[in-house]
Amino acid sequence: MNRQRIKTENQKMAGDRGQWASKTEYILVVAGNVVGLGNVWRFPYLCYKNGGGAFLVPYGLLAVVVGIPLFLLESSVGQYTQEGFITCWRKMCPLAQGIGYGNTIIKLYDFSYIIIQVWALLYLVFSFRSQLPWGSCENTWNTVNCMGLQIQTNHTVLTNTTSAATEFWERRVLGMSGGIEELGSVRWELALCLLASWMFCYFSIWKGVRSSGKVAYFTATFPYLMLLILLIRGLTLPGAWDGIYYYLYPDLNRLANLEVWIEAGSQICFSYSLTAGTLNVLGSYNEYNNNCYKDCFWLCLLNSGTSFVAGFVVFSVLGFMAHEQGVTVDTVAESGPGLAFIAYPQATAMMPLPQFWTVCFFLMLFLLTVDTHFVTVECFITSISDLFPKLFRKSGRHEIFVLVICLFFFLIHLMLVTEGGIYIFQLIDYYGTTRVCHYFMALSECLALAWSFGADRIINIIEDMTGHRPSVFFKLCWKYIIPLLSLTSFMLYLVDYKHLKINDWYTYPDWAYALGWTMTLSSVLMVPLWAAGQMCLTAGTFRQRLSVLCCPAEDLAWQRRNIGEEGATVELTTSAVTT
Repeated sequence: MNRQRIKTENQKMAGDRGQWASKTEYILVVAGNVVGLGNVWRFPYLCYKNGGGAFLVPYGLLAVVVGIPLFLLESSVGQYTQEGFITCWRKMCPLAQGIGYGNTIIKLYDFSYIIIQVWALLYLVFSFRSQLPWGSCENTWNTVNCMGLQIQTNHTVLTNTTSAATEFWERRVLGMSGGIEELGSVRWELALCLLASWMFCYFSIWKGVRSSGKVAYFTATFPYLMLLILLIRGLTLPGAWDGIYYYLYPDLNRLANLEVWIEAGSQICFSYSLTAGTLNVLGSYNEYNNNCYKDCFWLCLLNSGTSFVAGFVVFSVLGFMAHEQGVTVDTVAESGPGLAFIAYPQATAMMPLPQFWTVCFFLMLFLLTVDTHFVTVECFITSISDLFPKLFRKSGRHEIFVLVICLFFFLIHLMLVTEGGIYIFQLIDYYGTTRVCHYFMALSECLALAWSFGADRIINIIEDMTGHRPSVFFKLCWKYIIPLLSLTSFMLYLVDYKHLKINDWYTYPDWAYALGWTMTLSSVLMVPLWAAGQMCLTAGTFRQRLSVLCCPAEDLAWQRRNIGEEGATVELTTSAVTT
């Protein structure tokens, strides 16, 4: 392969697409994207649920054999091709371009996570009130079963009661209807927050990486200041160390449970932003000689380290909450929205200066979701623009395209701020971006890159770009370990599949489950359908078509220029396996 020629072409393309203004901007944007909600409300709970400190064993092991190798693979592919997550496959393995289209569908579902940003923003606004509305039962939305903080801190055990924080969340913020069949009316306060969130997203990315890189200086760093403040405060609370004990107490027997290992692998994919095309796009704005090999290790270490520290922040506060109520930590520990919007606000309402600590927490939560969201939208827009460069790269058209995307999805997401919106969001979260999608995409990527394109070629490319030759360990992970683990996890997920339920009582209607599986298959089936379609449309015998479609576009063009169109097909197999 003529790497100097490809390098020259990529540098010319980079001038049209733009590049990061500095290495710092790239690091901050990637860090802001991968460090998000999974670090704060998912990792600590998974540790507690799956053996405490013992969970760090499968998590650390899978981070080494899955997380870091995939992170390096996707970042280096983006940097090498200087393309989005759709068109990059033309330069690597055209037969696998369905992976890019599958990533496009997943990105559309990922847009729905803006609703968490909306909730955090609304809570942030309420945090400035003289009396926190989730701290008492003296509000119009409270029921006779409401249990205020005073009763809870007196260690009084009552049945058939609901905490004030839960009623604020379900009745005031969400206005929850009886199910997905009852969408109800739009919650106008949430709609205003949704509009503000999409406006923030637009002005973060309307100039491409020139604007998003600058925004990341604040959105990626400020949450760490908030995290440090909350950590110091949490560790000084009474009962904090009881919570940390629950967080880290090692239960080695849990390591024999296969589900623990699957949860660890799922967390790695989720928190590292793997198999979603994001790392490809962010890497594509780097210079060709950027040391992505070194970046990979530091960014993965930053992500996992943040997750570990966030566990101390969360469980120290949960320990304090359990201490105040006279209960055990396991009764107040939960994951997801319940942790961020019920348990944590309830705990801060028990502290001195509750408004300050609540503002710190929800400002951190808001900023963690902000950069993850605008990076997701930026990656989608970049990949579509790379697919139609003549249409969207002209002066002025990029800003209009971004505006149309933001406005369109603002209107679509009004469904999420209805009284039944929480049911729609949970359905998208469970099926649209489910673990089975990550497992299938990881398997497909490794087959296309490590087997079809060639693991040795990837290692040579990384060495050419960075000056460092990756260990043979990465080759083993890409070719054998990751495909095997992905296939096993994919099959186990299907065998152990359970229907989605809300609060352990609400069961979706059959049509909603059918819609959910349609969302799952809409991304997964893109890979085989694209491959089958290209095989049907390409001329030649089956072997010749396979050779053509597995050969990078540059190799095919080079062959045709040097040996003629007629002889190109014959020589493609040799070209595809030589460097």
